[in-house]
Amino acid sequence: MSYIASPTRYTEMKYRRCGNSGLLLPVLSLGLWHNFGDLDIRNTYQQLLFKAFDLGITHFDLANNYGPPPGSAETNFGQIINGGLKAYRDELVISTKAGYIMWDGPYGDWGSKKYMVASLDQSLRRMGLEYVDIFYHHRPDPITPLYETMGALDLLVRQGKALYVGISNYPAELAAEAISILRSLGTPCLIHQPKYSMFVRDPEDNLLATLATNGVGCIAFSPLAQGLLTDKYIKGIPEGSRATKAKFLKPEQIDEPKLNAIRALNKMALDRGDSLAQMAINWLLRDERVSSVLIGASGVGQIEEAAMGLKRPSLSLEELEKIDFILNSEDIDCSWW
Repeated sequence: MSYIASPTRYTEMKYRRCGNSGLLLPVLSLGLWHNFGDLDIRNTYQQLLFKAFDLGITHFDLANNYGPPPGSAETNFGQIINGGLKAYRDELVISTKAGYIMWDGPYGDWGSKKYMVASLDQSLRRMGLEYVDIFYHHRPDPITPLYETMGALDLLVRQGKALYVGISNYPAELAAEAISILRSLGTPCLIHQPKYSMFVRDPEDNLLATLATNGVGCIAFSPLAQGLLTDKYIKGIPEGSRATKAKFLKPEQIDEPKLNAIRALNKMALDRGDSLAQMAINWLLRDERVSSVLIGASGVGQIEEAAMGLKRPSLSLEELEKIDFILNSEDIDCSWW
């Protein structure tokens, strides 16, 4: 049976303008980092994409090295975008990135023009696309001159291979420099993608202000702190969880003070009728400088839960102060929450 998108897909989702651009992004975007590789089941990730689009999530975020193995997420996504979603290409915002190691030798990593151009060419072939909507430099390169990397982004827009460009994982000062270079080249920086959650608040130091001043959007990745801001870890580390098998989340990061904070936050979320994940997403969206929140999913229920959370009342000033108290306390006694 061929896929037909829900006719109500734009009635519930909220959209925000990305910086000073004309592009609107859904406040929820779907990241294809860990659940779209060759080790996953095609029918599952097809269902995820269809459900996301049915809910008005029009933005799908990839990178050249997503999988596993690297490249497989783009290949698998390409099969779906040229299958069931083909008729809806003009309704989708598709992004990909380059900046981490992708192939052997001196030209398969970091931020040289050689690498950036070749990487996007490979990504387009894997996805079967003529262009992507957003192409990011995935992380700063300590060796390549920033002007070269930004010049490569500008070149790819002028070649018609990307409509917009962005940066990811850049600290505020370097982001400001990159934004300035792109502006001087005539290709404005559309968006920055930092790690941002209740547990990782570095963007609040200066990055969000820098982006707002320069008219650049912000999309937060890892909004649930790789599952910590869900009810998964309330009773400790479950067997088979990301903390037991993924190199990005280590069991030693989940100590008793962190667990107590998670339990207190979960109690607060339940008291207001939310799940912890819903409250964590809405906490990020409290700030209008955040254009979108990038969620991951291994099942359609997680996407539905996140979308339902958008209908919940905004966090009050009192609730925001309570969250800050929990996050700033070295050890929380949860018994009275």
